[in-house]
Amino acid sequence: MSLVLPQAYRPSDDEPFMNERQREYFRSKLQKWKQEIMDEARSTIANLQLDTVSLPDLADRATSETDRAIELRTRDRQRKLVAKIDAALRRIEDGSYGYCEETGEPIGVSRLDARPIATLSLEAQERHERRERIHRDD
Repeated sequence: MSLVLPQAYRPSDDEPFMNERQREYFRSKLQKWKQEIMDEARSTIANLQLDTVSLPDLADRATSETDRAIELRTRDRQRKLVAKIDAALRRIEDGSYGYCEETGEPIGVSRLDARPIATLSLEAQERHERRERIHRDD
């Protein structure tokens, strides 16, 4: 049985980190986000199936194909996002959600609220990005 949270509830640093209320808040947030993505994907599939009309004008056809390619690329990114959401939901279940994969320290509720699939603390993420920039410049 899941905990029912007050509608105005927001996690804060004044309460124990990843207590039952916070876990339920993030579980619900992640599930809603995933549902929105899945609804958009169904809408895209329906639109692509309807939009199979062959356009006689080459410019119109090119525009249509470009729009389709952009839409499919967006859906692919969202498919990867769903995998990250599923991984975050598994971490909530196993108790590792909210803790940095690199340091084991709490990520922080404000960062998780802004990016609920975060796996690194802000400091670890910044170090990771600096390393990426250095290696990209090589």
